[in-house]
Amino acid sequence: MTSAEWLPLAGFVLGIIAGSFIAALVIRWPKGESIARGRSRCDACGEELSAWELVPLLSFVVLRGRCRRCGAAIDRRHAVIELAAGVIGASALFASPDAQGALGAVFGWTLLALAALDLEHFWLPDRLTLPLLALGLGTAAALRPELAMDRLIGAAAGFASLWFVGWGYFRLRGRRGLGGGDPKLLGAIGAWLGWQALPFVMLLASLIGMGVLLVRHLRGEVVTATTQVPLGTLMAVAAWPIWIVALDPPSFA
Repeated sequence: MTSAEWLPLAGFVLGIIAGSFIAALVIRWPKGESIARGRSRCDACGEELSAWELVPLLSFVVLRGRCRRCGAAIDRRHAVIELAAGVIGASALFASPDAQGALGAVFGWTLLALAALDLEHFWLPDRLTLPLLALGLGTAAALRPELAMDRLIGAAAGFASLWFVGWGYFRLRGRRGLGGGDPKLLGAIGAWLGWQALPFVMLLASLIGMGVLLVRHLRGEVVTATTQVPLGTLMAVAAWPIWIVALDPPSFA
């Protein structure tokens, strides 16, 4: 196998490592806990975990999803997020086995963190969305300078379009229909995909959202016009496959 053929495997390994960090972030940030300080502990008994208990995915499988000390179930978010991050890393470097693919993996991992946070807490922190926007613009300027203006317009159009939708809804209905992080996330997505991809992102996000609501309705849940849906999660899930498709050709122009 050539070095390029090994890159997706390397992307998967790096992805599950990144996924371990993302899972800790998703679990700790909403509680106000630091992810940089302190040893990892069992959520149930509070005992510190040894190094071999922290190997992404493998430890979860070996321990059969339970703490070896108290037998409590390990939060499945660890394994799910690690696996998702591994797939993102592998697919990014399979689609583009170069610097663009490596940076694209960072794009996907950040989307994963934002999707998980919004799904559980309806929260899209600026500490993730704003650096993601800046990295998208910087990536275009460094690797595809001919697309730099397209990406800048995408960032502005993504933010402005959802901001005006939220503003208009508030003026008409007297209540907020969008969170403050949603326009920033669409702006960040526009910085990575360009303005012409934004309608595709919103269309796919809408279709996914309607599918989720349909499933909830069929399960007997009450679905109304005011039922909350994590728009940030839907946009993040939609943006990743569109980034993959947009690599060849590199833009929707």
